[in-house]
Amino acid sequence: MAMGTDLALLRLLQLVSPGLPIGMYSYSQGLERAVDDGWVSNATEAGEWIGGLIDSCMACIDLPILARLYDGWEHNAEERIIYWSQILIACRETAELRAEDRQTGQALARLLDALALTKMQPWIRHPEATLATVFSFAAVNWGITQRETLIGYLWSWLENQVLCAVKLVPLGQVAGQRLLMDLAGKIPVLVDEALSRADADIGGSAFGLALASSRHEMQYSRLFRS
Repeated sequence: MAMGTDLALLRLLQLVSPGLPIGMYSYSQGLERAVDDGWVSNATEAGEWIGGLIDSCMACIDLPILARLYDGWEHNAEERIIYWSQILIACRETAELRAEDRQTGQALARLLDALALTKMQPWIRHPEATLATVFSFAAVNWGITQRETLIGYLWSWLENQVLCAVKLVPLGQVAGQRLLMDLAGKIPVLVDEALSRADADIGGSAFGLALASSRHEMQYSRLFRS
């Protein structure tokens, strides 16, 4: 992986760290309900669930939109940033998933503002804030290349999903690491495909995710917010 500078690499590692205080650890994106309903009960099924979301949602929605948001910040095109943020929120099929995107995006904006990136101040309560919107802003300002931004974003999402599976299924730590190794192998190719995807080809849906997320909103006992 070729990075622009060593500092850009370090900034990317900071941005994708599980220790970043934006609350990602409190969201399972429907996985908690999928486990509770018996859809995911072992490492193989966890891999199929997470891999399916990568293929059906992340690769054809989040990554190409993240690339467009990156271009928007790079060219200071506010209308384009707002437009693609709205499209991304519209692709979230449940109230929980929309709330997660706004809450994590606003939390990251709050953190960046505290780190002297004051342009993020309006986004702390911005109704169109998404994690991808604010993540791409940080990447542009920290000199992280577009391709590495997409790789880091998908890796961060994947790591969080695997950590949720380790807690919920539950899986052992070694099984979790195997999942990360297997699924991370798809990331470079999916990123390249996302970067070449046309606007008209952006979109996708995972019925299982929408159903699990909707059912999670009414789950009696839960650890996660989504």
